[in-house]
Amino acid sequence: MIVYIRVSKLPARFPSLVQLGLLLAPSGEPVFSPYGRRPWMPLEQLLASGTVLPITRWGNPVLHRPCRPVTEFGPDLWNLLCDMFATNTAATGAGLAAPQIGVDLAVFVYDCLDAFDRRRQGLVCNPQITLAMEPHLDTDYEGCLSLPGAYLPVARPDFAICQGQDQFGEPISVKGTGTLARCLQHETGHLNGIVMEDHLTASERRDLRRQHKQVAVNYPDDWPASPKLSH
Repeated sequence: MIVYIRVSKLPARFPSLVQLGLLLAPSGEPVFSPYGRRPWMPLEQLLASGTVLPITRWGNPVLHRPCRPVTEFGPDLWNLLCDMFATNTAATGAGLAAPQIGVDLAVFVYDCLDAFDRRRQGLVCNPQITLAMEPHLDTDYEGCLSLPGAYLPVARPDFAICQGQDQFGEPISVKGTGTLARCLQHETGHLNGIVMEDHLTASERRDLRRQHKQVAVNYPDDWPASPKLSH
């Protein structure tokens, strides 16, 4: 159920959200969340707008340390999420963590298939991963948007449960299989300061970086804000 609440004046920061696509009632008034008197920004709206930003590359300190927890669930977070979804889409990614656009916050977005070929889209703030005590490992090629163009087989559990909070601070639990399971683990790793190569041997790391070096010229420094080049 969507509850419409009449307000006489919005806080000054809200007009930018209206421009981003804040959900409005037919009267033009903002729609408020069933969780309380705060504007309602559903997933569909987060997916519908945003600015494509440059993706931060490995080596930047923000990618190699644990992120700060999300404590404010409102317009600033929603603006960030809009940009994260837009950036992930432009990069054709399965998922994107906030530090990958230089933001030190524990939140990621995902847009990928599960083991049943169902498209899954969403976000998790302050995620915690739960794995089986004796997981079945799936080995598949994996890459990272922060080291574009390089891929190597990585073994990860083929099922994962990710618990955290949604864009309103409400508890959520995401069960992942297939690519989604891999994505949930990969992105949660980012928020703990762990990148993909931390799971690899020294020789595999060298191979991964050689692959990236061979195609690095195709990725501008501000990719995907500037598109990938073809040579």
